This record gives sequence, structure tokens and C-alpha cells, in this order.
Amino acid sequence: MGSSWKATFSIVLLYLFVSKCCGSEYGGSQMGTLRVDASESSGQLIPQTFFGIFFEAGGPNIPSNIAPWGIIGKESSVIVSTDRSSCFERNKIALKMEVLCDSKGANSCPSEGVGIYNPGFWGMNIEQGKQYKVALYVRSSGSINVSIELKASNWLQKLAATNIIASASEVSDWKKIEVVLEAKGSDSNSSLHLTTTSKGVIWFDQVSVMPLDTYKGHGFRTDLIEMMADLKPRFFRFPGGCFVEGEWLRNAFRWKETIGPWEERPGHFGDVWMYWTDDGMGYFEFLQLAEDLGTLPIWVFNNGISHQDEVDTSSVLPFEALDGIEFARGEANSTWGAVRFAMGHPEPFDLRYLDHPADLYDYHVYTSSSDMFSRGRHFDSASRSGPKAFVSEYAVTGKDAGQGSFLAALGEAGFLIGLEKNSDAIDMVSYAPLFVNTNDRRFFTESSGATLHKTTLQMNSYNSIAESAISWKSSEDDKTYLRIKIVNYGAETVNIIISVDGLDPNSVKLSGSTKTVLTSKNLMDENSFKEPNKIVPTQSLLETDGGDMEVVLPPHSITSFDLLKETSSIKIAGADSIARSSM
Repeated sequence: MGSSWKATFSIVLLYLFVSKCCGSEYGGSQMGTLRVDASESSGQLIPQTFFGIFFEAGGPNIPSNIAPWGIIGKESSVIVSTDRSSCFERNKIALKMEVLCDSKGANSCPSEGVGIYNPGFWGMNIEQGKQYKVALYVRSSGSINVSIELKASNWLQKLAATNIIASASEVSDWKKIEVVLEAKGSDSNSSLHLTTTSKGVIWFDQVSVMPLDTYKGHGFRTDLIEMMADLKPRFFRFPGGCFVEGEWLRNAFRWKETIGPWEERPGHFGDVWMYWTDDGMGYFEFLQLAEDLGTLPIWVFNNGISHQDEVDTSSVLPFEALDGIEFARGEANSTWGAVRFAMGHPEPFDLRYLDHPADLYDYHVYTSSSDMFSRGRHFDSASRSGPKAFVSEYAVTGKDAGQGSFLAALGEAGFLIGLEKNSDAIDMVSYAPLFVNTNDRRFFTESSGATLHKTTLQMNSYNSIAESAISWKSSEDDKTYLRIKIVNYGAETVNIIISVDGLDPNSVKLSGSTKTVLTSKNLMDENSFKEPNKIVPTQSLLETDGGDMEVVLPPHSITSFDLLKETSSIKIAGADSIARSSM
């Protein structure tokens, strides 16, 4: 911090709790103070890798009924089965489609054809004007004429379509076919259809539909990954905890089976969350995603334990982990570095951290919103001389969570403020169910590497208040701010008078400062694909008209005050008060 911070100063927040009646939660109006010591000597640096993300979600409400291929046509016209005829040695299952009807004659196929369809993961989101690559492997005992269609949810509208035509000699052995379709319409619940009107036997394998427009061209959905990037995570923990262990070791995550051509990956049954994964999102893809996000990867590897069984330490195979490190960090001419090179990444990945065993020596918590809020004080009395904690998994779950409710965000925000204030006892923090409501995290995107200021709250009852203060430098305007964050978990409005004392006259410019509030009338409100901006932070400028700054914290709210540290009319302690702002 600059020379203007050499003087010790305090920010005093006077809390005036407005009660609706004498029998309210607070028993009438109360007054309190929050002192922020923003002096240079008392500032504490928050670790650069403090806030991160964790790529796992799960629980009893996670759907496991992902429908596979369905049949188009009557049983008298088409028979669909599987056999072990695939050309991929580690992935031998292929789909066999025997068409009994024909293009003409008494046993003619229906005009729309017969075949198979796949809805993807609860429907494919096809958008008008965008291009999609369909890739598949096919072979047949005769010539083929197969229609490839992306259809809307009503099955009547063709969003995109083409045909693949091949002679018997061309498809007598497995042949890879790729086509690009441009959507002529939109539907968030679309499906892929493969149909024909010609009699014969056709085998299909490794069928995929991918948008051409992906994040940095690496196959990730741009909209989702941009949301991740907006969180500005400093690290990325993957691929999971329980997911890595498995309920039983036979279903553990084996990294070597998740690399190489995706068609060769055998996949495995995730028996903790009860679904099959093809491991198309494998070790390489996780490392690539961390690099694309500009964040540090933390690889969680299995060390011989699962939920129900374990192996002797002599059987853990430590070289599995060492090989994984070489795959990520080794030179292109090393054994496993060469495999990475062959996958299109000659330079090593920046792998610095390993996590094992995943769920034994970390701190993770899944609980209700109110309990999560109260756990913000968990590390207040933690030792500062021993190893630092890794809060590797946290989330509000159960009835409070919904699909990412505001109530969950409120409890988690209070929890994060507590962790931020104890950053001298904590090295890293990562949220677990990643793709949920992210608004509670936007208030913490600048915390990693910031300077934490000591706060002292004095009032009769403050069980519903969590607060912290940091100094941080904006990457957008290259200016330094003092940020005061306050979570009001209670049901009452809180009036605050903010008095700033001890500042250099040129250290804060309120005219360039902002107030950001996140709140909602219904605690169970949540954002969705239909209403992505139902709950969003609102930002306003701090207007100045002399005197103290009077602000209001709405019930159940998260409020952030960002004070721009530049030239202003603020006086040194003992001089006239700062400019007044009524909020």
C-alpha cells in the first residue's frame, strides 16, 4: 500500500436496528460499532490461491435415469440390440440396428423411416444459426442411406438434417463419418435421430453431437465456462472426492483410462452418485480446462481407498500417481509426456498441487443455510502455528438449497466472510456443486491476494451479521479499493452510519465508490435457464453531500461497499467529517 496508508485509521459503522415491535428478534432498536483497522502495519495478506472451484456435485437428489438410445418404429420393422463388435479394443460395445422393412413393396417402411434416437442429457439445446458436428462410426452388410436429423421436442420440426450415403464396399468395415449441421431453428429439448427406409443391418458406435463454437475450441460449453471464468478462481480441484474413491474400489476413477482418443476410453460406473460416465471429460480435459481458465489445477488421485473397501499400502501402486505427474509435467519425449504431446499439448501443464486422500484430512461441510452461516466462526480459534486448512468442499444442501437458492447463497456468503477473516489459518477454499447460482461468489472474486483488515464488531446481538474488509486492486481500472462486505442474515432492516476516520485527505474518493446489493423478496428464489437474471446484484454510486454516510441493509441481503482510494475531500482525523451519502 502507498504512503497515504501509513496513518492508522478506523471505519466505524454504527448499526441502528429498526424493530417492528418490542417483541422482535432484537428486542427493539440496537446500536453497535464495527471498527476496521486499515493501517498498513496491521494488514494481513490473503493467500493468492485462497478461493477456487471444485468439479464435483452429488447427493440423493442427483438424477441417475439418463435415458440411452430409444427406438423409432414398430418391433415388426426394426430390432435394436448391442453386441461386442466395436473396433475399439477398450470399448467393445456397439449398437446393432436390424431393419426389417424396405423402401418399397408390401413391407415398406414408414415415410419418416425407422431407426434410433438419443435425447442427450435431458434434451439437447440446439440454437438457430449455430453449427453442430455429428461424428459417428458405422458399418453395414450392404449399402446405406441414413438420415441424420436434429429434431425439436415435438418431433415434427427438423432443426437440421442431412443424409449419409455409402456403398457396401465403403462400409463393410468400420468407417468414421463426420458432418456439420447448421440449425434452422431452436429448441432446448431436442434429440438426435438416425433413420433409414432401407432393409439391412447397420452397426453404429461412438456417436456424438458437439457445437463447433466451444470455449477456446476445446469442447467446453462457452456460456458455462465463461461463468466459471467470471468467478476468477485461483485454483481448480478435480475430478472429485467421492467420485475418485468410488463406493467400491472397482469403480474408482482411473486416470489412465480417461486419456487418449475418447473413443478408446472404456468409461466407468460412478457408484457413489449412481450414473455411468464415458470419461470423455478425463484427466487431460481437466488439465486443459484449468489452463484455459488461467488457474492452477489440483489433481485428486486415488490412494487405495473407497467408501467400502481399501487395499494394503503395498498395493497402492505409487507409480500410478508419478505417471500422472509425468503426463502433466513431463517433457514431450518422456514416456507419459509423449502421450500428452500426441493428444495435442506439447508443453507441460502447470500442475503444482496434488490432493490425497481426498476426503480424510481436509475440511468439508454440507449443511443447512443457517448452520453454514454460523460456521463462519469455526476457524476463529484455530491454531496459527500449525498446518493451514484446506476447505475443499462446502455447500448448502437439503431443503434450503433447491437448485441454487438465494437462501443458500446467503448462508454461504456469511461462511465465506468468516473464512476470509481467518485466511491466516486457511490456505485454500473451494465450492463443491460448481454449476449453481454464482452470485454469492461475485463478492469474493477479488479476495485472493488482497489485504485483509482487522474488524471488531461490538453490539448486543450480532448473530445475524457477518462482515469483513479488504483492500484490493481492480484488474479493470487498475485502481485500489477498500471493500467492506456485510451479510445481514436476519429478517430485519439494518440502518448503518459509516464514519471514516484517520484517512489521508487524498486517500478515498467517494464519488468513484460503489455500493452493490444482492437480495430477494423470496428466499427460495433461484436463477434458471428460463430466468437467468432473476436474482442479480444491483450496483449504484455512492453520492456525497457532506457528513457521515448513512446506509440501509435490507433484510436477508449481501452488501458490498467499494471505496475508491484516490484523491477526495476526506479530512484527516480531527478535521471536518467526510461527505454525506444517503442510501
